[in-house]
Amino acid sequence: MSKQQGFSLIEIMVVVVIMGILAALIVPNIMNRPDQARIVKAKQDILALENSLELYKLDNGFYPSDEQGLEALVVQPDIEPIPLNWHSYLKTLPKDPWGHKYHYLNPGEHSEMDIYSDGPSSGQHKIIGNWSE
Repeated sequence: MSKQQGFSLIEIMVVVVIMGILAALIVPNIMNRPDQARIVKAKQDILALENSLELYKLDNGFYPSDEQGLEALVVQPDIEPIPLNWHSYLKTLPKDPWGHKYHYLNPGEHSEMDIYSDGPSSGQHKIIGNWSE
């Protein structure tokens, strides 16, 4: 007699139940990761903007004014103070991971100049800035 090979219905059901339990434990953890990834992306963007502003200051002796804003990194300002040694510091200004513009204050409330995102608009509203962890 030939021996049949394969899985019984009970073996398949046990595997399906185990996979269901694992999915119930793992999926909630995975679902929270996109927000964490967006926060990390915002912090990276803020660091890149801060580095570009430092280069701007090295070249010109000052940071852009509030009126000039972060646009001064992309387009040469034509309002005072006019940078005499301006270079293009960025090709375009990034938007935060939630699709909004980054904010810039000079002088800043938290540091010499503040760059920040309003963070996620739903759920926990947390400002992410160059002064935060």
